[in-house]
Amino acid sequence: MEDFGPPSNLVIRELPDLQPRPGEVVIEVAAASVNFPDILVVEGTYQKLPPRPFSPGKEATGRVAAVGEGVERIAVGQRVFALVEYGGYAEQLVVPEELVVELPDDVGFEQAAAAGLVYATAHFGLRRRGQLRAGETVLITGAGGGVGSAGVQLAKSWGARVIALAQDEAKGALAQKQGADVVLTSGPDTLRDDLLAATDGHGVDVVLEMLGGDYLTQIVRATAWEGRIVIVGFASGSQTPIKPGHLLVKNISVIGLQSSDYRDRHPALTRATMTEVLELLGRGDVDAAIDAVFPLERASDALQYVRDGKVKGKVVLTTGLA
Repeated sequence: MEDFGPPSNLVIRELPDLQPRPGEVVIEVAAASVNFPDILVVEGTYQKLPPRPFSPGKEATGRVAAVGEGVERIAVGQRVFALVEYGGYAEQLVVPEELVVELPDDVGFEQAAAAGLVYATAHFGLRRRGQLRAGETVLITGAGGGVGSAGVQLAKSWGARVIALAQDEAKGALAQKQGADVVLTSGPDTLRDDLLAATDGHGVDVVLEMLGGDYLTQIVRATAWEGRIVIVGFASGSQTPIKPGHLLVKNISVIGLQSSDYRDRHPALTRATMTEVLELLGRGDVDAAIDAVFPLERASDALQYVRDGKVKGKVVLTTGLA
């Protein structure tokens, strides 16, 4: 990306091979995942923007091509996964060793790439921030998308009752296939009543919330006593203020989540989280739900596919180097 703008601004460039510094690992990339934040980075509207020119991409999988001085845990030739701030849309990626996770033999490169950032986000949102417990009812908004699909499956694997709010019937069908107990396609005007009906008036205990706007206003009104609402994004484009009185009367907590902060501040915790996710993936307890695979040179098409709202699950880029 040489100039911020639409995905079509992306260009192909040949660069010198990367060389690791002490403590770093060079990965020969096999697959990288496309995430909605990649679009914001490319357009220049994300909260963290890399210096130009840069390759977008917040995760990648592949084999280790080289290691720097002092690297002991990771070896050349090893199959690995890594979460990064940017750089995944390339044939090579250099990463600090502390951010590299060993890839189990029973998990493919594309699967692991698709399960990266979205599962880390859903895991941190539901477990660390939302303190989700078995038996509680959780609402996952944006169901059928990347984080939504991850949230539905993780919550079910942990023994929660899952209500999925999907944009349309197709994404709702995916959420149901992934184990959601109740699937809604409600608009803001009926959402509160639909959620209360689905919980026999109790309300939802935990919310993984990605829509914002009038949706969030109604979700607050349908949240249970001592409920926890974890804000991941606001895909509706609106950041409607929440009335403090609605929070006060039911002791509701509204909690923010910027999952990449854990990568930067607590890399060991991020590695442990992704190790758990990859184990669940290997056992078949969760499914990365890959919707489409594009070759790396069509990265701009892949980003536009996500931007257009066509995706159900995840989009993956492949380099052909696996």
